[in-house]
Amino acid sequence: MSLNTVKFPTLEQLSEVAAELGFAFTEADLAAHREWLLPAFEAYNGLDRMPDELPPVTYPRLPGRRPDPEENRYGAWYVKTEVSGPASGKLRGKKIALKDNICLAGVPMMNGASTMEGYVPDIDATVVTRILDAGGTIAGKTVCEYFCFSGGSHTSATGPVHNPHRMGYSAGGSSSGSAAVVGLGEVPMALGGDQGGSIRIPASFCGIYGLKPTHGLVPYTGIMPIELTLDHTGPMTATVEDNALLLEVLAGPDGLDPRQYGAAAKPYREALGRGAARLRIAVVEEGFGHAQSLPQVDAVVRDAAERFKGLDATVDTVSVPMHRLGSAIWLAIAAEGATMQMMLGNGFGFNWQGLYVTSMLDFHSAWRIRADELSDSLKNTMLLGHYMVTRYRGHYYAKAQNLVRRLRRAYDEILSRYDLLLMPTLPMVATPLPEANAPVAQILQRAYEMLANTAQFDCTHHPAMSLPCGMVDGLPVGMMLVAKAFDEETIYRAAAAFERSVDWKSLKAGQR
Repeated sequence: MSLNTVKFPTLEQLSEVAAELGFAFTEADLAAHREWLLPAFEAYNGLDRMPDELPPVTYPRLPGRRPDPEENRYGAWYVKTEVSGPASGKLRGKKIALKDNICLAGVPMMNGASTMEGYVPDIDATVVTRILDAGGTIAGKTVCEYFCFSGGSHTSATGPVHNPHRMGYSAGGSSSGSAAVVGLGEVPMALGGDQGGSIRIPASFCGIYGLKPTHGLVPYTGIMPIELTLDHTGPMTATVEDNALLLEVLAGPDGLDPRQYGAAAKPYREALGRGAARLRIAVVEEGFGHAQSLPQVDAVVRDAAERFKGLDATVDTVSVPMHRLGSAIWLAIAAEGATMQMMLGNGFGFNWQGLYVTSMLDFHSAWRIRADELSDSLKNTMLLGHYMVTRYRGHYYAKAQNLVRRLRRAYDEILSRYDLLLMPTLPMVATPLPEANAPVAQILQRAYEMLANTAQFDCTHHPAMSLPCGMVDGLPVGMMLVAKAFDEETIYRAAAAFERSVDWKSLKAGQR
């Protein structure tokens, strides 16, 4: 009996592969090719017998439990557990929730998707290990949107996540559960992910602090990828200080993620007491007045910007015309890149030397036989991505990646004269959740209507934070601060000064 896992193909099977590739062989030529492939299959079986090269899991844990509906009224938790590090370190006594696209070994992970339900990771993501090494306690996994493809909180296979300020309204996505549990005060810190705004969108809707760090500052190792050039993970917290603290623990190279460029963690909390005096802040005019913008949201953010003048900062209005074109650049990268990598590439794709979580790749690949279960927001993205890749050769993905450099220069030109860019995080406050039987058009609208200002910075890789700056109709408004690459300190400096100077929940349009 053969012990080989990789089976040597029959002539009939190899003929099917040849047809898929457009090759026409004679029977004799095909047999010759098959004979010459035998050593290759022996090599593959040798590879199969080697142990995988995976990071060790060092802290004991139990698989956790699905919370009862009574203790999960807002639908924000997927699994509750308790995994603790040592009784010392920067995060001692802190509870942290993980977005459920982050591997926590031995604890179920479904990334919001019915097709991933039942998967249990065999590794800890680097960010998990760092939290535990710093004495933190992982409190559980939070619900996220179906494979993270929604800016609303209505697409997860486990059901909608409700806004902590108003039941029945969106918590934002895709890090919906992470924002909600922080907004509810159930944990002070959570981790989110951001490829089009998925940290900053729910942070804005839920009235918390959400930072998308500079691309590569925080290792993405052990987190389910979407698109290598867009993938970010970062802190979502109730206070600026906790945000800075968590980034101190998370940041820096891990030797496993080639997207990291060697930038080390900094003592970010040291920036918190420096105040906003002499900061130069550029209010980006193109961040306001979108077709979907609420005038009250624009007004609250403009008022918040003016408050920095009272903190002895310089505040000017500038124009960045490329900002309005950035969403189209992002769309081509996100739609085509995610279709090819996350879906057709089984999550990881090819052509890089980072850590592949092979157990995740294998489990996720089964989506093909259950494709009808995918969310409408993901199906819509895949329809576009597959059409453009197959009918236009990936030309527009390539062109968009080229244009990212021009978009980055447009922001960097302003940032050569100013310390920060400022604009609304989102053009709106939280919207009502769609009904369970809502038409597809409404499901898609609620998934994508808020992306006008956030997605660009996933392409250009600048650090960007949403901080709460006021209320409209009882719902939080987010203000976004954007800095030079790896200058998270300046964002924290300004955010902390603003946080100290106002009670944001009391701020409404026209109040200064």
